Amino acid sequence: MRIILQIGAGLLVAAVAFATLGPPRYRPMTHLGQDGEHALAFVLVGLAVGIAFPRRPWLTAVIAVILTGVVELLQFLAPGRHARLEDFIVDALALCGGLLVAAAARSLIDIWRQKTASR
Repeated sequence: MRIILQIGAGLLVAAVAFATLGPPRYRPMTHLGQDGEHALAFVLVGLAVGIAFPRRPWLTAVIAVILTGVVELLQFLAPGRHARLEDFIVDALALCGGLLVAAAARSLIDIWRQKTASR
C-alpha cells in the first residue's frame, strides 16, 4: 500500500511541477485566484507527501520546501513564467500545512489504534 501512496504522491508532485513550469496555456485556472490555486495545489502535495512518507517528518518537510524553492527558481528558465517570492511563501506555507495535517491525522489514527487494541 505504501508504494501506491508514494507513486500517487510522486505523480501529484509531477503534475504540480508541470503546471508551474509548463506552458501557461496548460495551467489549470479556477476562481480561487493565483494565491488560492497555489495554496490548494501545495496543501494537496503536502497531504500526499505526508501520508506517503510518514517517517522523518522534519526531513521530509525540509526537502519538500527546498524542492518547492527549486521549482519556483526554475521558472526563470521557463518561457512565459516568472518566479516570485510571494508564490514561494504561499507554496511553502501551504505545503507545510498539508504536511502538518497529515502528521496530525497519523497521530490520531495511532491513538485510535492503541485504544482499540487495548480493549
